[in-house]
Amino acid sequence: MRFKMVVAVAGLVLWGGQTWAAAVDADAAQALMKKSGCFKCHAVDKKKDAPSYKEIAAKLRDKPDAEQKLYTHLTTNPKVKVDGKEERHDSLKTKNEADVRNVIGWVLSR
Repeated sequence: MRFKMVVAVAGLVLWGGQTWAAAVDADAAQALMKKSGCFKCHAVDKKKDAPSYKEIAAKLRDKPDAEQKLYTHLTTNPKVKVDGKEERHDSLKTKNEADVRNVIGWVLSR
């Protein structure tokens, strides 16, 4: 009985982790990120002036507030350090909540 419970919980955790990839419109997310200038400083799997999306996802993915942290970061123009000096991080060029959530899902699915 205990083994079945562990297997069931593990299955739910693994299934839940896959929902990001299934729920994301990757083309729309990347188009908005390109329009917003995100790829000037970020790359998918290599560090540029800013961490790669793969690094960001690895850092945040398992945290319960990952979505909210990214939402705040992508919508409030926070200050970030670049080469030791503070700069303003641009927001996504949209006010559409679904589009922002789609980008967040794309980032976390890396």
